[in-house]
Amino acid sequence: MKSRNKHCPVNAVCLFFFCCLAFVYALALVGVVHAKTIDEANAAYAQGRFAEAARIGESLGTSQGFALSAMSLSVHANYIAKEGEKKKLLEHAVTLARKAVVSDPNNAEAHLQLARAIGRRAETVGVLEAAGEAEKIRESTENALRINPKLVSAYLSLGRWHLELVGAMGSFMARTLYGARKKDGIASFERALVLAPDAKDVLLQYALGLIALDDYQYRKKARDLLTRAIKLPAKDAYERILDKEAVETLNSLDEFEDEDDDW
Repeated sequence: MKSRNKHCPVNAVCLFFFCCLAFVYALALVGVVHAKTIDEANAAYAQGRFAEAARIGESLGTSQGFALSAMSLSVHANYIAKEGEKKKLLEHAVTLARKAVVSDPNNAEAHLQLARAIGRRAETVGVLEAAGEAEKIRESTENALRINPKLVSAYLSLGRWHLELVGAMGSFMARTLYGARKKDGIASFERALVLAPDAKDVLLQYALGLIALDDYQYRKKARDLLTRAIKLPAKDAYERILDKEAVETLNSLDEFEDEDDDW
């Protein structure tokens, strides 16, 4: 009897530690079950759950996750969020993209998403403040291409940068103030077209860039690009958004040309 009592404290201690280990193991299993991955973030993005994709990407705490989060949030802000929410969401997208760059300066996608987030945020502020962002947008886009010369989306961003500045300011002012040139913008789009000739985003963005020039000589090409974009099947939720944008842009182009004919 005395011998059994003597060993009871030892057994109790062993049982205590066993329970602790079991509890820790159970917590670990729960963590595994609830852990989010970059694949889940990508799946949410593809399905059109952009805000959720942004939350998952940010929770990963990696450069890849931050970049995906910034992209998702930018899309959500631009196409889905209410107008009053847009600026705040885009400011957070810029913050996320900067975290992506800091986490991995050699991540080309991080630099690209920083350029895009800054560009979209610039659309929500005054003209003077937006003008001050132009050089940052170009710098980040060129950083992306320096790291990955075959990054198609970066050529699209650079092409829009050149052509929109030329369209808004005129060739002389755009070239003098920012170094933006029509020929460089078109060259960027042509490079993207070579790399991805059947990408819906390439065709749409090229068309939008040409339209931004507000030059009659480019309307036919813009129309052809939009028509090709619409004919391509949408692969995910974002491309369905692009489809809608392409159709609306083509209809606007038709209406504009009808008005010209009336004159």
